[in-house]
Amino acid sequence: MAATPANNMPVKTDRETVELPMTPPGPPVLEAEMSMQGEFVAPPENVPMIEVNHVTKSIGDRNIVEDLDFKVLQGEIFGFIGPSGSGKTTTIRLLTGVYGPTQGTVRVMGVAPSHTSRRVQERFGYMPQLFVLYPNLTVRENLNFAAALYGMNPFRRKRRVDEMLRFVELWDARDRVADNISGGMQRRIELAASLLHNPPLIFADEPTAGIDPVLRGKFWDEFRRLRDEGRTLFISTQYVSESEYCDRVGVIRKGRLIALDTPIGLRRAALGGDVVDIMSNDLTPEAVATLARLPVVKEIRPISRSEVRAYVQEAGAAIPALLETLNAGNCSVNRIEEYKPSFDEVFIDLMNRDAQARGEDGSDDEAA
Repeated sequence: MAATPANNMPVKTDRETVELPMTPPGPPVLEAEMSMQGEFVAPPENVPMIEVNHVTKSIGDRNIVEDLDFKVLQGEIFGFIGPSGSGKTTTIRLLTGVYGPTQGTVRVMGVAPSHTSRRVQERFGYMPQLFVLYPNLTVRENLNFAAALYGMNPFRRKRRVDEMLRFVELWDARDRVADNISGGMQRRIELAASLLHNPPLIFADEPTAGIDPVLRGKFWDEFRRLRDEGRTLFISTQYVSESEYCDRVGVIRKGRLIALDTPIGLRRAALGGDVVDIMSNDLTPEAVATLARLPVVKEIRPISRSEVRAYVQEAGAAIPALLETLNAGNCSVNRIEEYKPSFDEVFIDLMNRDAQARGEDGSDDEAA
């Protein structure tokens, strides 16, 4: 048997042995450690895992993304939402080193993601939007091959592959060729492959697209579990309602980041604060005018003869004041509660505001 070159590493898959080039150590990387049992140990909290500083990416004479500027902290789920063609996938390609920025800088765990060191590349998992594994290999062989590329030893590799096959509910399909399974099953293989090596940072480009609601819920359960372990997740999604599962959300439109906040903060940004719905059969014009003069109230909008909507800074503080004023005016209250619009409504409002600010009609915006 011929000797393996000193700068190569043999990796054995189910079918063959391949040699991977070994690269010299790269620059310092924010490390997450593995215990002797292969368990994940999180890096320090409140450390920027991703830093994007005024980044523009141009192709030809067109800016695909423009002046992106944000940070993602360790241990959070960062959602990235925008209409089709707004720059979500381009942003993930910048963060994973597939693209380099035309202007600005990108740092992932302290280094440029385009650095060629395997030590840098192995620190994150990537679930692409499309199926990119081998269609002529079985489900298990695909995962074994991915695990081998990450340098996992054979004993840990088998256990981890089996764990992921069960998690993504592909155990019964483990010996089927990937080309002969559904698109939803292929998405599950991609998710499993991105998690095999226990990375501290995970990029997922529309991970729940094309899968059924039950499995979608399981994906998010797993994402939250990974977050609770201290991992960081950057997730783009076509389902606006999934914003609610994220710790913070960035909204992108036509290559520009137009909003960045917590889900609650986005609701308040779209509505100008919180909203309280009041229903009473005693809502006279005088009573409505009295409510509008309260310091906690920004605006009162009538909905019907017996219902108004109060726009306030913070609902928890405003509701007691509203009730006290109504009771003092002998208005019986049938119902008073905070109104929470769906994230579809919030998303549409943010899109429309940005379109108006740019002098556009927004008709070319598609659902995320």
